[in-house]
Amino acid sequence: MLEHLNRAMEDIERRLDGEVDVAELARIAMTSEYHFRRLFSMLAGMPLSEYVRRRRLTVAGAEVLDGERTLLDIAVRYGYTSGEAFARAFRAMHGVGPGEARRDGAVLTSQPRMSFRLVVEGSSSMEYRIVEKPDFRIVGKKARVPLIYQGVNPHIAEFIKGLGTETVERINALTGKDPLGIVSVSDNFEPGREEGSELDYWHAVVAREDAVVPDDLDVLHVPAGTWAVFTNAGPFPQALQEMWGDVYGQWFPSNPYESRPGPETLVVRFVPGTGDANAELWIPVARTAR
Repeated sequence: MLEHLNRAMEDIERRLDGEVDVAELARIAMTSEYHFRRLFSMLAGMPLSEYVRRRRLTVAGAEVLDGERTLLDIAVRYGYTSGEAFARAFRAMHGVGPGEARRDGAVLTSQPRMSFRLVVEGSSSMEYRIVEKPDFRIVGKKARVPLIYQGVNPHIAEFIKGLGTETVERINALTGKDPLGIVSVSDNFEPGREEGSELDYWHAVVAREDAVVPDDLDVLHVPAGTWAVFTNAGPFPQALQEMWGDVYGQWFPSNPYESRPGPETLVVRFVPGTGDANAELWIPVARTAR
């Protein structure tokens, strides 16, 4: 799969001065558009749209310094509808406007071309299983929150704090099996999953079939499907973060599965008296032909 991903990266380079078609990139990578966007953001550390934007401004910066084209020609060539829009984007990345950069020979910022390779390092151990799960209900409380990639999400922390012990206990009483107990569920992401974009966060349970749901709780009906379930144990949150990286950096490129739309579920159980936790991550997947 890494070979196909790198072909898609080459296609981006050929189309920096035109339209970058994500559907075509996914076709080259031999995967779905949903999985391509998700895999790219995890491997690259930024959304695909941000990478394309930064690569365009990097190449445009070289042309600004070269001086052969007018600034308006460069702006139009790289997809900006006006010189003002180009100047704002240029300054946001390079810290200086294009006119100043051309006059003064400024030092500009560069976004290097990316390519992917598989590096297996001595990270924490990771186990997985494939589960065919019938349709089920996620029951609890949800909130629309901004997506934050690094550190604790304060919006989620504040949401959980505001639920109160009584509400959490009522939710937990509805739990079924696999996974058991309170879980953290992320769903309904905005396309691209850019930093600051929104998602639905659920503090909830996978409810048992006969559970009667109170009117004040939220319900998400999840159709039957295939799930990859990853587990690990170790210092929190380091081991959990390593597991996320290993899933997208090593497991997906090496196995005949791709991610698909659906709720992503995380179970964290802290080990009393230590800084460790046992974690279980459920990701909806579909088998691919390889």
